[in-house]
Amino acid sequence: MNTHDWIIPDWPAPSWVKAVSTTRSGGVSAGAYASLNLAEHVADDPIAVIENRRRLREQLALPTEPVWLQQVHGCGIVDADAAAPVAEGDGAVSRSPGHVCVVMTADCLPVLLCDRAGTRVAAAHAGWRGLADGVIEAAVAALGVPGNSVLVWLGPAIGPQAFEVGAEVRAAFVANNPAAADAFTAQGERWHADLYRLAHQRLAAMGIAEIYGGGLCTYTDAARFYSYRRDGVTGRMATLIWSENP
Repeated sequence: MNTHDWIIPDWPAPSWVKAVSTTRSGGVSAGAYASLNLAEHVADDPIAVIENRRRLREQLALPTEPVWLQQVHGCGIVDADAAAPVAEGDGAVSRSPGHVCVVMTADCLPVLLCDRAGTRVAAAHAGWRGLADGVIEAAVAALGVPGNSVLVWLGPAIGPQAFEVGAEVRAAFVANNPAAADAFTAQGERWHADLYRLAHQRLAAMGIAEIYGGGLCTYTDAARFYSYRRDGVTGRMATLIWSENP
């Protein structure tokens, strides 16, 4: 399987749980979308997106078409086992083999989850709004297993040295958890926010200790990652998870 420079999570999930996070490489899109843009909603050439998704399926030998989400920065979790090929939500869960959960990002935090037995998998799209409103908690609830049975992998997102936000963003998190203040660094009248640390805090509060990944900044690595905050007009990466028959 040639996955270019795509990212294979390094985490102790069972071998039949498959996961990957794409980068910019491996597709046919041009210009600001070069080259593996997988989103239909960003004004890229639709024919190029179709070909990019075909290449994704082929490279990963996906068992089915992923359940592509119309993401709205909310907390809705779609049942990938029963969903239409396109569904509105910011996460997906599967409890049976062969159904592919996927989220698309270009600075927001992609979160993959599975239970220790490898029978349930989920993906969540955690921008700051969804993170503050509880999209990770919703994904964990959809898995339906205790926190100490959950494994989590955090994919590439905008890093804490690049993610500048207003005071209202900090206030939204601190109102829910005063300890969230530790994830913000003052920059004059604004703040730098650490999405990875905020996600760790939310997961720890649910009793989840096995958290992997993190540390890749979409904003600073323009050669490898799309970044909406950096470029405005840009493509989207995909982060996928599914299970095969053990």
